[in-house]
Amino acid sequence: MSSPAERRQLVNALPDCGPADARSIDAFLDAIWAEGGLARATLESYRRDLQGLARWAVWRAGASGSAATDNVLATADRTLIFDYLAWRARQGYSSRSNARLLSCLRAFHAQLVRRGQRSDDPTALLDPPKLPRSLPKALSESQIDALLAAPDIDTPVGLRDRAMLELMYACGLRVSELVDLPANAVNLRQGVVRVTGKGSKDRLVPLGEESQHWLQCYLDSARPQLSANKAVTAMANGEVPLFIDARRQALSRQVFWGLVKRHAVVAGIDPAKVSPHGLRHSFATHLLNHGADLRSLQLMLGHSSAVDHPDLHPGRPPAPAAPPRQTPPEGVKPKRGMPRLGFTAGHGWPDRESIERHVPPWMAAIAPTRACRVWASRPAMDGRTGNPSSGMSRHGWQP
Repeated sequence: MSSPAERRQLVNALPDCGPADARSIDAFLDAIWAEGGLARATLESYRRDLQGLARWAVWRAGASGSAATDNVLATADRTLIFDYLAWRARQGYSSRSNARLLSCLRAFHAQLVRRGQRSDDPTALLDPPKLPRSLPKALSESQIDALLAAPDIDTPVGLRDRAMLELMYACGLRVSELVDLPANAVNLRQGVVRVTGKGSKDRLVPLGEESQHWLQCYLDSARPQLSANKAVTAMANGEVPLFIDARRQALSRQVFWGLVKRHAVVAGIDPAKVSPHGLRHSFATHLLNHGADLRSLQLMLGHSSAVDHPDLHPGRPPAPAAPPRQTPPEGVKPKRGMPRLGFTAGHGWPDRESIERHVPPWMAAIAPTRACRVWASRPAMDGRTGNPSSGMSRHGWQP
């Protein structure tokens, strides 16, 4: 069984897919993006899966001395797909990875059948691999405190890492949402962050006191040092990233995964038990344990259902019933995809009264955890810069 690095090297050594396969992949991705509005990361994963099958088929044809076809994906049969899945299993790919590949191939060939380009679906009789049922790994509150305190805040990189960890835990962000967060998505004046989740759906999540404090420190000190007061490289979507490295570029998911593991070692936590998504699970678990209702948690996590988060597993005491649906203020209509934690008006940011009026009741009743701390009152703002005035201390609940 090979390691992830060895598998990447093996895949990179495969020949490129043919132009016909490349056109088929582009057409498929354009179609599912238009139909379902899938996120960019999902589209890239589907692209890699389809290219992997096409490149492997070209490699196998060359190894056997037979002529390689230029249209592998459109003419693939069940035997070819089964052999590719078996090859991936021998190389150490997990059952979840193979299940995602099979799901992608099902969608690809279903589209060919709908368009009349194929009369049969080679994936119809292929059973998906059995997935292990494992409970999410959530850290205790004391472990979270140790992990968040691990970065060296005397360095720009350490201060950036502290701000990223605080924000991810306080808002329950996905790792892709965190690293792709644009600089204009955070409104420290109103204490909210605009998050673009799966399906390109936007939601507003209130910032906790701790994350707001460390974000301000990062923006005032660490980010100017990392950028050396030069222009920051924009992301693929044209937005300027909020969190950058020394090369003035956005961090990747893999880089953030590595820094979480390093900080876990410093905090005395087994790195195998810590992952970026584990912070999201911890966020959900701690809020439920402190009385949060599922409806509010659903809005902050960006889920379409209040029970589809894997952390809501059986065995936990039932959460209080969801509060009655709130109605927007008169004359204000919420944007589609925006949670009712703050209704947008004007330039898309909620006004302060709207935020205070629609913060869930449990957030005003519980304060022990970092994920639940909100501003009880706002510091005075400098009208010229929009930043807190000098000498003002943070207000709100303290640990």
